[in-house]
Amino acid sequence: MHMSDALVSPQVGAVMWGATAVVAGYCAKKVREEADESTIPLMAVSGAFVFAAQMLNFSIPGTGSSGHLGGGLLLAVLLGPHAAFLVMASILGVQALFFGDGGLLALGANVFNLGFFPAFVAYPLVYKKIVGDNPTTGRIITGSLLGAITGLLMGALAVVLETTLSNITELPFGTFVAFMLPIHLVIAVVEGLVTAGVIVFVYKAQPEILARAPRREPLRGLRLKPILVTLVVAAVLAGAMIAWFASSDPDGLEWSIARVAGEAGITGASETPVHEDLAAVQDRTTVLPDYDLPGSDAGSADEEGSRTWPAVDASTSAAGILGSVAVLGIIALIGLTLRRRSRTHERVA
Repeated sequence: MHMSDALVSPQVGAVMWGATAVVAGYCAKKVREEADESTIPLMAVSGAFVFAAQMLNFSIPGTGSSGHLGGGLLLAVLLGPHAAFLVMASILGVQALFFGDGGLLALGANVFNLGFFPAFVAYPLVYKKIVGDNPTTGRIITGSLLGAITGLLMGALAVVLETTLSNITELPFGTFVAFMLPIHLVIAVVEGLVTAGVIVFVYKAQPEILARAPRREPLRGLRLKPILVTLVVAAVLAGAMIAWFASSDPDGLEWSIARVAGEAGITGASETPVHEDLAAVQDRTTVLPDYDLPGSDAGSADEEGSRTWPAVDASTSAAGILGSVAVLGIIALIGLTLRRRSRTHERVA
């Protein structure tokens, strides 16, 4: 559900950037006040895992579409909503800047759609209400499913509203929403099940993490190594090998656009100087376009030029690992910077 710049006008893009900046600033303040060094490794490793997981598009039978994990609800459960939003912003920033995945003008909207609704709506109002203070496997599964559905459908609806406000006439509201919500409902069910699986694993390995996250308490003293190692291994396997088996079908947003506007897609608002300038910036920052190393033959192809499956490609593997490492490093740097400022503030006070 990564929007391209063609889907948003400069005005809508600026408003969503402003909204995202306000939320990010508030979240940074809360994380600075509440987090300690013990929380930073889980933030960084969780972010790397979600980045790698987002590379794994799965086919949706009978539709010609695909979906992938959003990860916002999972991050909120493990880290709390404030840290989760910052981690999601870091993931999407790396994807847009280094891989050309999602536009720079649309980045504010993408962070808001994929970060705000799961962290600040689905998590506190759905997941926590269902799971409560005494988690069970059944409650975790139910809460994860309903939370994922809530967060992803709100994000999908936001995409439709943002394109409508951007005056993208090729995507009329009624028709666009009629395709976006059903396809993302299916994607949300899969995301809910994956989220539940990870959370159940964490609950069995170290249940206190799930108890402290909603209370925004430090993780100091907990045995985090097994969870961190498992998430790192999962991220490496996902980015380096399982990504070969990702579906090449268009994702839910691309599929919906094709059904409404035609296979050729749309030009939308992409002809303004703002779009051209940001596209030029993104061209300069994108070092691994489409998750492939420069000069590589992205994904092997058959004699007719179609992409083969599985797309066994060392370039994709390298991009997945490098991207995960970049996300891990950036989140760790953000966490350490916020913690250092917190210490400075405490000394001054």
